[in-house]
Amino acid sequence: MALDPLAIRDLTEAVVGCVCAALARTAEEIEGQPGCPCRACVVPGTPAWDSCDDPCGDDAGGGQLSVSVARIYGSSDADFPNESRIVQGVRGCAPPPITALELVVTLLRCAPTFTEDGCPPTCEELNASAQVLHIDMVTVFNALLCCLPGTQQTRRGRRFVMGQQKTIGPEGGCVGLEQRVIVALPGCGKCPDDGEESP
Repeated sequence: MALDPLAIRDLTEAVVGCVCAALARTAEEIEGQPGCPCRACVVPGTPAWDSCDDPCGDDAGGGQLSVSVARIYGSSDADFPNESRIVQGVRGCAPPPITALELVVTLLRCAPTFTEDGCPPTCEELNASAQVLHIDMVTVFNALLCCLPGTQQTRRGRRFVMGQQKTIGPEGGCVGLEQRVIVALPGCGKCPDDGEESP
C-alpha cells in the first residue's frame, strides 16, 4: 500500500523529457523560437537561476528547464487534489487513498537588458522576448496536458490538476515561466514486513 520508492523520480524525469520534446517540436514549427535548453534537469528544491544564456554553444537552445517537487501530501478519491484530514495509523501503514505530488516546471530564457551605455532594451527586443515567452507558456501547458495521462499505465491514466502558471522575472538577465501541476501517485509498493501489494 505504500509508494514505490522510485515513483517521484520516474515521474519527474518523464515530465522533463515530455516538456523538452514539446519545446523542440515548437522550435521546428516556429522560426526563431528557441528549442529545449541544453540545461534541462530535475532539481532538488527551488531551482537556482544558474544560467539563462547558451552554455552549450551556438547550436543549442539557451536557457534552463527544471522540474522540482514543491510538496507531497495525502488526498482522497472524492476530494482530489484537496489535502486529506483522515487520521492515519488505524490500519498498519496504509496511506491515504491518493498521494498528491505538486510539481513545479520552471523555464528560463535570456531577457533583454540595458546596453553598456545604460540604454534600456528597445521595444523590438522586448516584443521579441515576449513572443518567445508567450509561445513557451502555451507549449509547456500543452505538453503537460498531453503527456501526463500517459505516465501511468492504467486504464484511466494518471489523474492530475493543472495549477497556476505565472511569469517570473525579468531578473538577473533571465525571464521565464513557472507552471505548477498536482499529480496523483499510485500506492503500489510494499510496506516493511508486509508481503501484500495494493492492486
